[in-house]
Amino acid sequence: MSNKTKASDIEIFNLYKYFMWADSMKHSYEKLLNQNVQEIIPKSRFEAEYNLYISYWFGGLYVVIEGWTELRLKDRRIDSLVKSPNVNLLRRYRNGVFHFQRDYFDERFMGFLRDGLNRIEWVGLLHDEFERFFLEWAQGGSVFI
Repeated sequence: MSNKTKASDIEIFNLYKYFMWADSMKHSYEKLLNQNVQEIIPKSRFEAEYNLYISYWFGGLYVVIEGWTELRLKDRRIDSLVKSPNVNLLRRYRNGVFHFQRDYFDERFMGFLRDGLNRIEWVGLLHDEFERFFLEWAQGGSVFI
């Protein structure tokens, strides 16, 4: 890790790239949920794509947390969310996604999903706060609180 105390615009822009990748997976996940509610896709396809989008969204968002920490960025709302024990569970989930697991119900997945909607809501809130941060940063607002 660098000894720098403030991240450069290039570094933040690079972190934004990772956020956009996660954001794309989130939007695909939400579109799929809407299609499922409308019952316009087969259940087997929904389950396969649901796992794809939610897993890559969660894994990608963890990379944003890693970058946030490494760049030593500060934001009161984001910092309070990344103090959660959910971060370590999300890290393990990401590891499960991007490293082959023999067991379909590996603890790396189940440990995060066990709390169900509460954890998904936490991820959604964290995602929204990162989106807010990047919008304020792009608009030149004071985001280093």
